[in-house]
Formats: sequence, structure tokens, C-alpha cells
Amino acid sequence: MSGLKLFRYGAWAAVAALAVVSGYLVYQQTAGNENSGALIEPLAAIGGPFELVNGDGETVTDQTFAGKPTVMFFGFTFCPEVCPTTLSELQGMIAELGDDADKLNYVFVTVDPERDTPEVIRDYVAAFDDHIVPLTGTRKQIDAMLKAYRVYSKKVPLDDGDYTMDHLAALYLMSADNKFVGTIAYNEDEETALKKLRRLIKTAPASS
Repeated sequence: MSGLKLFRYGAWAAVAALAVVSGYLVYQQTAGNENSGALIEPLAAIGGPFELVNGDGETVTDQTFAGKPTVMFFGFTFCPEVCPTTLSELQGMIAELGDDADKLNYVFVTVDPERDTPEVIRDYVAAFDDHIVPLTGTRKQIDAMLKAYRVYSKKVPLDDGDYTMDHLAALYLMSADNKFVGTIAYNEDEETALKKLRRLIKTAPASS
């Protein structure tokens, strides 16, 4: 195995481990409390303030989503498999939630702002579900958010002179006050994922 492949394998293994562990913890912390409405305790110091723009070029901050829990995904529009698969699965889960889907925010944040302009990311996300808010920004803004949210992302050159992006493949689950409470892993069982979303909904303030 080459050095680059070994590095990428190790990075993906670390990301996968984070997704599995945090996803398991959020399940364990809410198991048995489906009818209690008990809050999920934050698991780690992940998250924080951010300022980006949406697909219409309008400024969006973390406060834009305050008051509702948020499902957050980091990816890029040139992604060949992981991103379209994840967004399609999220689209299906939104449909399964029915009216309860409106009790959550859904956010797609690019890790590739150089190519993902507001117009590009808007048109890309619109093909999946209009509940999902596309976000981009300057490289500096995106890097600051990736650091605060501890998101793995790496630019990988391709043989033809182009590039792709290695990145975290899990959905982040954030509480209504923007605290990290767990993940949904890539290709996680849909029934398990829906249970996590329904438990996340129950953490929302009663007025939301």
C-alpha cells in the first residue's frame, strides 16, 4: 500500500471510529427515554459560531438555526458517491418523518468553497430536498468552521490535474443550542437513523 493510500485509509478509519462511537453514545444516552422528552447531554466540545452564505448569497450564522435541533452534513458537489448517497438517504428520512420533519433544520456545508459557489451548491442541493439549506463561504470561513466542528477534510490531487476531497461522511446531530450530541454514520440502518432523528426532535424547546 502506498504512503498516500495508507494515510487516507488511516484518516478514514479515524473518522469512521468517531462516527461509530458518537452515534452509539447518542443512542445509549437516549435509549429508554423515548417518551420522557429527556435532553441528550452534549458529548464533546464540537461546534460553535459560524458565518457563511446560503445558495442565494445571503449571510447565514449559527443563530439562523437557533431554536431547532440541526442535522448537519459536510461534503461537496463534485463528490462522486458519498455525498449524493447521503443526501438521498437524508431525503428519504425527511419524507419518513412527515410533518415532524419541520421540527429540525437540515444543513449541507461545502468543504470545497473554491468550486461550490452559492449558485452551484444551491442547484445541487435543490435536486434532493428543499428542507436542506446549502452553505458555502470563503476558504477562511469554511476552514474556521471545519476546525470548530472537528471535521476531517483534505484536498487530494488526481492524476489528470484535477482534485477531489476526502471528508467526514457522517451526519452531525446538533441540539437546538448548537451543541453536538451524536452522529448518523454513512449508510447507517435507516430504522436506527430515524430513531435518532425522532429522539433529537424531542430535545427541542416546547415552543419550537
